Amino acid sequence: MLVEKGLVGGQIVNAERVDNYPGFPEGISGFELGQLMHQQATKYGLKTIIAEATGIELREEQKVVKTTEGNFIAKAVIIASGSERRQLGIPGEEKFTGKGVSYCATCDAAFFREVPVAVVGGGDAAITEALHLAKFASQVIVIHRRDQLRASRILQEKAFSEPKIQFLWNIMVDKIEGEDLVKRIKLHEVKTGEKSALNVAGIFISIGLKPNTDYLKGILPLVPTGYIITNDKMETEIPGIFAAGDICHDSARQAITAAGDGATAAIYAEKFLS
Repeated sequence: MLVEKGLVGGQIVNAERVDNYPGFPEGISGFELGQLMHQQATKYGLKTIIAEATGIELREEQKVVKTTEGNFIAKAVIIASGSERRQLGIPGEEKFTGKGVSYCATCDAAFFREVPVAVVGGGDAAITEALHLAKFASQVIVIHRRDQLRASRILQEKAFSEPKIQFLWNIMVDKIEGEDLVKRIKLHEVKTGEKSALNVAGIFISIGLKPNTDYLKGILPLVPTGYIITNDKMETEIPGIFAAGDICHDSARQAITAAGDGATAAIYAEKFLS
């Protein structure tokens, strides 16, 4: 059984394009990959309930999974509720979300044809966003708070060779401004504090992920950043509760490793039940 938007059964795959999953040499969107996985699992008996998991209650050997569609009792639970985008937490971010502020270039890049946009971040996700945006925008400005990227070498090489992509180093965004839509962003230089402004039609925020584990606080031990601690069998400290994918501490944050985590968790969950 898969309870979506919370936990149990499979990593939530986002809409970004996946170019490094085996069997798809031309790449595939995260959404389509997730749909294909779901179809395949359904073929072999998966039952899906669309609900949000809100907690787990432990009753001796049973686990009660609490959701917005009622409670479900199980002897074993696999938590795979994934992660969500982190926000900057600055003025204007919430106001202009969907009006120039975005967290997904694959979803929204086409709305920014021939206009300048900014990307905030320096990791693989941010540079992937920038490269995709370069197919649509007139200019892509990558804003990073450090003086070098954290992205993989191959992505850096692609970005540095793309004429539409420019970089602002040691810069942080203070505020997002506009009227009905985003028009500019206010910046400051990390080392000197010097302030400036940049006129853009959109800002794509890609500064990392936040694990969806708020509903597990007080139930499972979590690291300070909110991730679940597991062993090599994907077991948590509570017998019968397993975790897989991005939600796990020290996860590689890759679709293929998440799939491997899920397979491992399923194997040991079956052994636990028997």
